[in-house]
Amino acid sequence: MKNKTLVLGASENPGRYSNLAIKSLVNKGHEVLAVGKSGGNVAGIEILKDMPVTDEIDTVTLYLNPSHQQPFYELILMLEPRRIIFNPGTENEELEFLAASKGIDTLEACTLVLLSTGQY
Repeated sequence: MKNKTLVLGASENPGRYSNLAIKSLVNKGHEVLAVGKSGGNVAGIEILKDMPVTDEIDTVTLYLNPSHQQPFYELILMLEPRRIIFNPGTENEELEFLAASKGIDTLEACTLVLLSTGQY
């Protein structure tokens, strides 16, 4: 069963929204995988430098500027998540179209707001 969230664009910097999202996901009991360019650790979650190969991803939540997303398109789509959340500043019509063509739901929303309002 798919039940994990992949945080793409993860950062150890406590001022980054991806960092806050990892902490909030963990605090709410969600399983988390994190990928970021620098690696590291947040709330006991190792930040990987490479995309994981798994079929257990339910949600990909993006914290990458659209100009940095393209190298990840194929890998994201291969994960076959149920949905992709485009956090503010990550909106990308091209990736949304590609995801929709694969039957993947897309959502332009803030992961932190979804978690805090019980809509995640």
